Amino acid sequence: MHYGAINNPLQNLLDEVRTLAKGGFEYLELCLDPPRSLPDHIRSVRGELVSLLAGEGMTLPVAHLPTFVWLADPYPSIRRASVDEVIRAMDLAAELGVSKAVLHPGYLTGMMRAASDLGRRYADESLVLLLEAARERNIVLCLENMFPRAGHMYRPEEFGQTLADHPDLMMTLDVAHALIGGPASRLTGLIEAGGRRIRHVHVSDHGGQEDDHLPLGAGRVPVQDALKRMKNLGYDDTITLEVFSSDRDLLFWSLRKVREWWEAL
Repeated sequence: MHYGAINNPLQNLLDEVRTLAKGGFEYLELCLDPPRSLPDHIRSVRGELVSLLAGEGMTLPVAHLPTFVWLADPYPSIRRASVDEVIRAMDLAAELGVSKAVLHPGYLTGMMRAASDLGRRYADESLVLLLEAARERNIVLCLENMFPRAGHMYRPEEFGQTLADHPDLMMTLDVAHALIGGPASRLTGLIEAGGRRIRHVHVSDHGGQEDDHLPLGAGRVPVQDALKRMKNLGYDDTITLEVFSSDRDLLFWSLRKVREWWEAL
């Protein structure tokens, strides 16, 4: 298993790398969100970033594509602009040699809540464009499971159908997302739906209703059970800790715990 963490886009990227390396992480999951991790900002320090990662013995296997875009918006111009922003992020990821990228599905908000079938169609149309762009850049696109507030892509059967519809689409399993406002069976179902097409994993903890990004063991997410199921599938790839505490020692403690849990399985 390879253990990584994601940079905080509110902070200086190079400082983030130094902090994560000091905490013992093997790789960076490169967040490509504003205000300080937009592609143009990262290009301005690209040489320093590549050198720093090499010097710290860290790799850059995965990028997290823009989160705050609207891939299922009812306005075509906004959907197109959102797709363009994601592709610009993909361009940078390809320049840096990233091999896989995490994508959030389009959120069904506003009018799309009342016309969910139409919203899903818009989201799928955006996904088709992004899969084509990923293929052209030799990047494996890994769609992340969401939670009820996103409007879709949190039910195992829905996620499974999307994977069936797009054979080159892979999955990012977010263990915490799977259990927001839902039963443990949702997590089990998502793991079954993804199966061998799970190519990346996110872990954190929460209290049951919100995506709190707590340290492992501080909430109600059965991370150990999820890890056991993944190990039984033969999974041995990247796992990113999404612990967003301002005290980074809690992130480093969570890294030690997840390593202990995995090795004990």
